[in-house]
Amino acid sequence: MQKILIKNIKGLAGIQEESQSPLRGNELANLQMLENAYLAIENGRIADFGSMEELAGVVDWTDLQVIDAEGKFVLPAFCDSHSHLVFAKSREEEFVDRIKGLGYEEIGKKGGGILNSARKLAEMSEDDLFEDAMKRLEEIKSYGTGAIEIKSGYGLTLEAELKMLRVVKRLKEVSDVTIKATFLGAHAFPAAYKSDKEAYVDLVINEMLPKVVEEGLADYIDAFCERNYFTAEQLDRILKAGVEAGLKPKIHVNQFSVMGGVQVGIKHGAVSVDHLEEMSEEDFKSLSESSTIATALPSCSFFLNIPYSPVRDMLNRNIALALATDYNPGSTPSGNMQLVQSLACIKMRLTPEEALNAVTVNGAAAMELSEELGSITIGKKANLIITKPMPSMAYMAYAFGENCVEQTLLF
Repeated sequence: MQKILIKNIKGLAGIQEESQSPLRGNELANLQMLENAYLAIENGRIADFGSMEELAGVVDWTDLQVIDAEGKFVLPAFCDSHSHLVFAKSREEEFVDRIKGLGYEEIGKKGGGILNSARKLAEMSEDDLFEDAMKRLEEIKSYGTGAIEIKSGYGLTLEAELKMLRVVKRLKEVSDVTIKATFLGAHAFPAAYKSDKEAYVDLVINEMLPKVVEEGLADYIDAFCERNYFTAEQLDRILKAGVEAGLKPKIHVNQFSVMGGVQVGIKHGAVSVDHLEEMSEEDFKSLSESSTIATALPSCSFFLNIPYSPVRDMLNRNIALALATDYNPGSTPSGNMQLVQSLACIKMRLTPEEALNAVTVNGAAAMELSEELGSITIGKKANLIITKPMPSMAYMAYAFGENCVEQTLLF
């Protein structure tokens, strides 16, 4: 039996006696923390925790690995519920275009953006994609991420979408990071379908989706509902087909405009609706009355210089909120969940406690991992972060750009 004891913990953060997620509204501000604590791990599970004063009588010291966390905090590993981590090449040339005044949508119209990534991915082998993605996984792990959702969507052909999802499947098999896979064939319209967009929707539903399900390559289905991309009606058709095939929705909506996508997602039982930089009163009302999680992506807003999701308004309406990276080569070339928390505090006026809960317990809920991850709860997997010495838990969000993680333990 593998046994690990983490002792002298300055602050054990994110405690839940019983799994309770997602946190809604004002609940997000409640971060339970125990000072001068220990935590015991057996066979990769949280076996016990408590104050150091209680330690002597409860721990069997036989064959025990001891980690001294004096001056350090221990918290649940981050759960990044929205990413595009598998991609071919970077897109810094578009970064320069934006500096010169072009917008994200303008770049897309001239063949850049998602179509640019699709061209590059078509030329890259599955093995090379896998090797690059493994490097990114190790990088984000060093910043504290222990679970991540990864989307396809840079293929836009049957062969290339399957190639991406096969890479994700290989990552699942070899990485100790917990991974969920999402089929996002409806990410953009390929150039060949510009004049017949319905034909591409039919391709996604009738050819791509059955093959994805046949090979067991995805947990979720997604589509980008936005002007110049997929309409609410097309989203409805795609999600209906996905649900019938056994995939739950996690969707892109309201990045630049309100088109009714939030309501379509909720109608089909979406686990989360993501982006939400633009919101209508109807959107707020629909989310407040549903179990769907609202996922905001502040580093995307930062990089594209677009509005940030109105998350304080969401919390005031008792909506469940998660934060994620949107890690991708075009609009968020960063998988750093610590930076996400800093931006959420600085730009969206969340407290550090709210931000941390949004990337742990609610991030886990946005991937349906609440029973296993996201909080310090006896019986859950001991996927944990041990920080470097810090003066307080708020320091992590305060010290933007600094990696405050010393070690990420994953089982």
